[in-house]
Amino acid sequence: MNKTKSFDIPKQLIWRAYKQVSKNKGAAGVDEVTVTKFEENLKDNLYKLWNRMSSGSYFPEPVKAVAIPKGTGGGQRTLCVPSVSDRIAQTAATMLS
Repeated sequence: MNKTKSFDIPKQLIWRAYKQVSKNKGAAGVDEVTVTKFEENLKDNLYKLWNRMSSGSYFPEPVKAVAIPKGTGGGQRTLCVPSVSDRIAQTAATMLS
């Protein structure tokens, strides 16, 4: 029996996407995992993400809503922050197209 993945996503693509996301660092998502925390188990985290994406079982987590003050005129706006793994997945998807 030949086991193949549903989607041909090179592991190197996930690595390149991670490198791009890690440059920005950014805030933690709803899972409260920062880029630094993600890097503590980097190999396994990237492998799990690649495996879910290439098998077709990847689903993004909910985003974290963060209220930030508007620059002018007062008030606030809501910024939705995805998790680190979701930012990597989104970056990889844009690299594929």
